Amino acid sequence: MRLKDKVALITGAGSGIGWQTAQLFAREGASIVAVDINDKAGVACVVEINSSGGSAVYVRADVSRAVDCYNMIAAAEANFGKLDILFNNAGISHADDDDAINTSEAVWDLTMAVNVKGVFLGCKYGVPALQRAGGGSIINTASFVAVLGAATPQLAYTASKGAVLAMSRELAVIHAGENIRVNALCPGPLRTELLMKYLDTEEKKQRRLVHIPMGRFGEAEEIAKAALYLASDESSFVTGSTFLVDGGITAAYVTPE
Repeated sequence: MRLKDKVALITGAGSGIGWQTAQLFAREGASIVAVDINDKAGVACVVEINSSGGSAVYVRADVSRAVDCYNMIAAAEANFGKLDILFNNAGISHADDDDAINTSEAVWDLTMAVNVKGVFLGCKYGVPALQRAGGGSIINTASFVAVLGAATPQLAYTASKGAVLAMSRELAVIHAGENIRVNALCPGPLRTELLMKYLDTEEKKQRRLVHIPMGRFGEAEEIAKAALYLASDESSFVTGSTFLVDGGITAAYVTPE
């Protein structure tokens, strides 16, 4: 098993990428701290892991609050004795996120609080735990829009993911000498609830698919497999990377006929 005897904390574990990653990491031998703000979803994730022979605990946390982030890290060490893997995955994409003219200050502030401050606070309290464990891996969920402008305006989300990418690079440089690796995982368009709630007609889906050379949306499980690589010792020389898993969308100027 690729994560045998490791302890992994995953935020946003109640759905999408977080859920799939928690299940996969558990199958690969990790003990899981599943973090979410949705108690029902977070508990369901843990029940699924434990009923399948894994080991997991649920911690409720709003990642935009310092006390919650402190407590989730403390829970990892209290329950499992250490922390080896920190997956700062929780994020939001607000329905009212638009261009600079039409995005409200409230939507901007909320998006930044969850998507950027949440990663900062996870690292603020998580890095000392990794130091105590002798090193480890931090994975921060960014997005393909961190390197490619979105044609459909979502300015707060795009800016927040750019910030996560820049923050990940700097953290990687700062902590490289401490056996702590930090990478930004950048998914392309996925067939998850987060995106499909916007692409709610076949026409909208096709408008997005035409830009993806592989001609389909990615699956959360495929991103979880990329996260597994970054979490495992197989990526021991990988840090500070912009780890794109996007079906080729950022490589394409136009898609083939």
